[in-house]
Amino acid sequence: MSEALGGIQIEQLRSLLIEKQRELGAQLSSRDSSTKPVTLDQQSVGRVSRIDAIAQQQMAIANQQQARQLLKHIELALHRIEAGEYGICDRCEEPIAFARLQAQPAATLCIECQSATETS
Repeated sequence: MSEALGGIQIEQLRSLLIEKQRELGAQLSSRDSSTKPVTLDQQSVGRVSRIDAIAQQQMAIANQQQARQLLKHIELALHRIEAGEYGICDRCEEPIAFARLQAQPAATLCIECQSATETS
């Protein structure tokens, strides 16, 4: 059983979450041309190049969606800190290990519950 997080640990994790939030916000606000529609002009772009461009566009869109989802998880973690509920497993209600939160600061499950979720 892990011990509850101390104030210094919570502040370290809050800083980590805020930094990740800023990075993701900057990444999402700098919408680059990789997500814009691919032109259909066969004269300037060959078929293979166009297919490659479409694949790259789809990867960029998927990356943006993943970044938005992670940003939501980070915002929820920051709200849990404010509510005094951060670092408690949603499933077993035991404290989540500090080392796990350092690696995954938006984690809502302890390692045991996360493992059980992935194997079922």
